[in-house]
Amino acid sequence: MCGIIGAVTVESVSETLLEGLKRLEYRGYDSAGVVLIESEVLKFYKYAHLNKSIEKLSKIAELNSSLATVGLAHTRWATHGVPNDVNAHPHADCTDSIGIVHNGIIENYRQILLHLEKKGHNIKSNTDSEVVAHLIEDNLLVEKQSNQDDPLNFVRAVRKSLNLLKGTYGIAAVSSDFPGQIVVAKNMSPIVVGLGNSGNYISSDVAAILEKADKFLYLKDNQIALITQDNLRLYDIDLNEIDFKTTEVTWSYADAQKLGHESFMLKEMYEQPVAFKNTLADRDINKLELFFDEIHFDPNRLMDIQKVFLVGCGTSFHSAMVAKYAIEHWVRIPVELDIASEFRYRDPILDGSTLVIGISQSGETIDTLAALNFARKSRAKIISVSNVVGSALTNNVDAVMFTRAGPEIGVAATKTYIGQLAVLLGFAISLGKFRGTLFKSEAENYFRELLSCSDKIDMALKRREDYNQLAQKLSGAKDFFFIGRNMGYPTSLEAALKLKEISYLHAEGYAAGELKHGPIAVLDDQSTVVGVATKNKLYDKVLSNLEEVRSRGANVFVVASDSDEEIGKHFENIFYVPDTFELFSPIVDIIPLQFLAYELAKLAGNDVDRPRNLAKTVTVE
Repeated sequence: MCGIIGAVTVESVSETLLEGLKRLEYRGYDSAGVVLIESEVLKFYKYAHLNKSIEKLSKIAELNSSLATVGLAHTRWATHGVPNDVNAHPHADCTDSIGIVHNGIIENYRQILLHLEKKGHNIKSNTDSEVVAHLIEDNLLVEKQSNQDDPLNFVRAVRKSLNLLKGTYGIAAVSSDFPGQIVVAKNMSPIVVGLGNSGNYISSDVAAILEKADKFLYLKDNQIALITQDNLRLYDIDLNEIDFKTTEVTWSYADAQKLGHESFMLKEMYEQPVAFKNTLADRDINKLELFFDEIHFDPNRLMDIQKVFLVGCGTSFHSAMVAKYAIEHWVRIPVELDIASEFRYRDPILDGSTLVIGISQSGETIDTLAALNFARKSRAKIISVSNVVGSALTNNVDAVMFTRAGPEIGVAATKTYIGQLAVLLGFAISLGKFRGTLFKSEAENYFRELLSCSDKIDMALKRREDYNQLAQKLSGAKDFFFIGRNMGYPTSLEAALKLKEISYLHAEGYAAGELKHGPIAVLDDQSTVVGVATKNKLYDKVLSNLEEVRSRGANVFVVASDSDEEIGKHFENIFYVPDTFELFSPIVDIIPLQFLAYELAKLAGNDVDRPRNLAKTVTVE
């Protein structure tokens, strides 16, 4: 949600920080700020203005002319305290000699606040974050008295402060007493360190420091890093130094640009065929272990799996639903589907014969991380699906499958959803072959058919004008119901989510058979029902459901297969899509409904890339 960037460089750091903040804008923010170390003095600049704070910071002559080579910057999305200049990050201690930025939630901040106030600290903001600066202030004083000029005093003070916190954090701190250092720490909130020729960098999102750094280290939970201009030292929570290996990022910042498109979301929609193809590239269903990007256990253990759990949030939950249908059909093993935020609280029955698959675009979604942590403690086998190499979701798991979709800047997921469908459906085929529920020839035929979906996505994308003409008929409509059966059900849920996210219209997704169990009561001539009615075994039943809602006066639109010559005799407004094998149909059926949401959002004048109240990565529970 919030964004962090910091740098220790050989040249003025202001431009780097401001550019980094601009690269983090897509996450959404209501305030932004910068702290610089100039001549061993901290200078703070921060403003609260919805999506305009960075613009104001960029115009400050003093900030832009600064020769400071160390600094931190932050974009904030308010969780504790209203958006105003005082609550904006970075936060300072009583003497303005320590500056911190923080992502996450400090759950026990009220107790810490009372403790600090009794000691005479002047707490200026209403945030949970500021208490961290004051804790470091106290602990640093103790360290300086005990160890005098030890260069690790700052690191020790931060570590002692972290030991008092309950909750989640990605924290970066600077001190005027240690003007060449940044100390960062992580617990359930992403922090990446970048090493470059002109200095070293930290951020909550690698996109903010691409092209500044060429090697990257993703911190793991309970790790602390000390960054200087020419060095990086990594510690565990007990300050034992840790050896580390850096990774390279295969995409550049240019990949995260609009490149002539009117929005990131539209660009990413058109990148879906490539994202789909890249996700499946070099994967081999002949050996299950080769389908994984990383594997840390004997794949033969999957022969012992008695049940699969799929967990995710939002769009990832919808891709999990598609995977449930596919795994049960091809592998003949029971699959349970859970919203990640609910999973561990319902006390699911897990053991060594259980496989849990966690799905997250960012790999940093806190509820999904918590779900996998719970599963790990229950001895379940764990597989993660993520679009980000090195993300928290890919650590301490038994295997990883990456969606190779490239950076997704638009908040509403499009190409990463397509990537998730590709990898999960491919995995389902592969697992069926591995466990013997699919013959080798069957698995190969299904996999070839799956690969062909890339071309079908492309064909659907080329029909944008046709889809937009239909969407424009719905300008002014307020209430939408998306319905489908079997594989059309998750598509209905995803379509409703997209419409809500960027158009701010009321939309609900339903299994079509559920309409008569309540929702049909609210339908009238002001309602729009969009039915997913591509050819499948429940086609006739979906048509019956659509006839039923039309008889109540609802305005009906339909997603239908190209080969369907009958549908036009019954309904006028039809989004035609290429014929697709039933279990793969969600890959193609969602395309016109993405355009529907996009067009209605544009007609309403909404910012499709940064919808209100939403963040790209949800890192607080």
